[in-house]
Amino acid sequence: MRFSKFGKVRFTSHRDVARIWERSLRRGGVAVAYTEGFSPRPKLSFGLALSTGYESLGEYLDISLREGDDITPDEAAAAMAPGLPDGIDVQAVVRLEPGAESLQAVVTSCTWHLDLSGLAPAEAEDLVQTALAAGELPVTRERKGQVVTDDVRPGIISAHVVGPAPTDGAPVTCVEAELATQPRGLRPAEFVSAVLPPDPASSLARATRISQWTQAGGARAEVISLPPAATLPPHAEARAS
Repeated sequence: MRFSKFGKVRFTSHRDVARIWERSLRRGGVAVAYTEGFSPRPKLSFGLALSTGYESLGEYLDISLREGDDITPDEAAAAMAPGLPDGIDVQAVVRLEPGAESLQAVVTSCTWHLDLSGLAPAEAEDLVQTALAAGELPVTRERKGQVVTDDVRPGIISAHVVGPAPTDGAPVTCVEAELATQPRGLRPAEFVSAVLPPDPASSLARATRISQWTQAGGARAEVISLPPAATLPPHAEARAS
C-alpha cells in the first residue's frame, strides 16, 4: 500500500504512525494477520522510516492478511480511510506476490524536495552545482555511537533547483535531490550540511519525500507508481496550510 503524510501529522513519530494504522485497520474490520506468542501484534511492515517533521508523497506499508481473506485492494482502501487522521491518505493498494522482498531491502534511493530558507534560487543553484562538481564532500556524523567523518558525495545521485517555494518572509528555495539509501544512506539534513555554507541564516525549512526508487530489471522504478494527478493535489494543499 502507498500513502501520503502531510501537514501537522508530519510531527507524529514513526511509532505513532504505526499505531494509527493499527487502529485504522481494526476499526475498518480488515482481517490482519497477527504474530504468535505472549503479546501478538499485527503483521505490518513499513518501508524506510520517515523522520519526524518530514512530509511524504510516497510512503509504503505491507499488511499481512489472515489466510483465506479475499478482500479486494479497493475494499481495503475504503475500509481503512475513515480511521485515518487528516494528513494521512491512502493513495493505492495492490496485492503482493508471496515471498516478495521487504521494502527496506529493495529501495535504493529516494527523491526529496528540500526547502532551503535564506537562499535565492540562483544562489542555491550555485551551491548545488559546486557540490556536484566536488571530488568529495566530507560531513561529520554519528554512527553506532561514534562520531565519524564520511565522504557523502557518492550518496548524491542528482540535485537541481526547482524554484522558489511559497513563503511570506525570507527567501526559500526548493531543491530536488535524489539521495542514495544503499550501501549507506544519505539523509536530507546531511545533504544540506554538505551543500550549504556554515551560515545560521540558511537552513532546511521543510523536507518532503517525493519518491522511493527500486531497481527492476536494471531500470529505476517506484514501488507503486502513481500519475502526477494522484500526488500533486495533496502536496499543494499541504503547502498552502
